[in-house]
Amino acid sequence: MADPRAFISFDFDHDETEKVLFVGQGKNSKTPFSMQDWSAKSSMAQSKWEAIVKEKINKCNMVIVLSGKTMASATGVAKEIAMAKDQDVPVFGVYIDGANTSSNLPKGLQRNRTIAWKWDKISGAVDQMMTEGKNK
Repeated sequence: MADPRAFISFDFDHDETEKVLFVGQGKNSKTPFSMQDWSAKSSMAQSKWEAIVKEKINKCNMVIVLSGKTMASATGVAKEIAMAKDQDVPVFGVYIDGANTSSNLPKGLQRNRTIAWKWDKISGAVDQMMTEGKNK
């Protein structure tokens, strides 16, 4: 698939700036893939949010979790990861905002599937996701 669709999961209360930068760099850099951001664009009522996000995740090839320093408190991110797993959508994480291998990860995100914000590593992870789960 030439243009994999990625749902970008992030801590809406703390990491919106990094999400905008990540998506912008993905679209404007010389990355060897194209990324479409299908994440929620605003805060909304819980029941509406869950229905919309579940549908969007189902239409995507992968979920990319932007994992910042406050991820332990990001309950919405953990729900998005669970929704992805329930729908056989592969998930990987990218460390942002000074987070690293000793930072807390949201529930459901594996440490060995969370990488540094380096486009060559992200490109490799995107390629891998396109061979997993519902993308097989």
